[in-house]
Amino acid sequence: MHSLELKNITKSYDKQNLVLDNLSLSVVAGDFIVIVGPSGCGKSTLLKIISGLEDVNDGEIVIGEKVMNDVDAKDRKVSMVFQNYALYPHMTIFDNLSFSLKLKKVRKTQIKDEVLSVAKLLDIQDILERKPKSISGGQKQRVALGRAIINNPDIMLLDEPLSNLDAQLRISLRSELKKLHSELKTTMLYVTHDQIEAMTLGNKVAVIDKGILQQFDRPMELYMNPKNMFVAGFIGSPPMNFIKMNDSLIGMLREKDSKINPDILNRENSEISIGIRPESLSLANSDSAIKFDATLELIEPIGSEVNYHLRYLGKLITMTSKINSFDPINDESVSVFAEPSDLYYFNNVSGEIIERS
Repeated sequence: MHSLELKNITKSYDKQNLVLDNLSLSVVAGDFIVIVGPSGCGKSTLLKIISGLEDVNDGEIVIGEKVMNDVDAKDRKVSMVFQNYALYPHMTIFDNLSFSLKLKKVRKTQIKDEVLSVAKLLDIQDILERKPKSISGGQKQRVALGRAIINNPDIMLLDEPLSNLDAQLRISLRSELKKLHSELKTTMLYVTHDQIEAMTLGNKVAVIDKGILQQFDRPMELYMNPKNMFVAGFIGSPPMNFIKMNDSLIGMLREKDSKINPDILNRENSEISIGIRPESLSLANSDSAIKFDATLELIEPIGSEVNYHLRYLGKLITMTSKINSFDPINDESVSVFAEPSDLYYFNNVSGEIIERS
């Protein structure tokens, strides 16, 4: 396993629009890093740059202590697992797994031993004589992982490897990936647009938007202490609610929260938005809570929880309740409450967090 250092990586295909904008990232050897962001933010391009499939316009890729910019992809000891598996359809699973070893002219007995070892690790030893068209999506994904593992890479790159699988299989393979990483201890970078995968898989998560690294931290730190509105709205499901400051909110905050920074209340209303997690809204009033008079638009039961979709001052907000505390709302008009200590304050112009209560 090796460390990875990305230094001021810049990439553009047309010399005008930046796909990656001065992005720097330090990955400790053996870590499992998840790179998350919306479609088109530069996630997959970043993996291709690390693997050597794409060049950079500026910046350095350092693996271990070696600058890799001018090193060919085949010489980087980096393996990549693609979204579409990229298996050879005319080859058996054994031949798919052994293909790279044959190219390196590894002895046949060693090839057999290594294929069987990887197949056992991934529980695919029973399908080695079959071809890709005759196995399931989950098995194809295991084969793709095996083909990457068998090269004993310094770094493994995984580009949305579970996105083609059904929901139940994705959950199963997520746990298998975590177990696999703990056994291999290989440095892994995993790209996804699914923030639930990001929260459950990674030691640390890099959040990217429009080619810019927004925040790089442990999953719960991203959730509890987002640096800006993008991270706050992207990490969490349902996402954080944002409500522009208004005179009614200012009045309630002056009355209810003696610890609030006066500077927040004295700014122009248009400069500030309040952030509230859906689970921080409640139907239960208290002496310290602030109130939002809203209109109910939809009740969405989702198993153990219920999402209430409400409209407040023309904007949709969401409240989440556990099913055991579910209190049906029969009226279109509803008051929901939040404790001041659960509020976040953001600058509307820069998007940066001002402070948390």
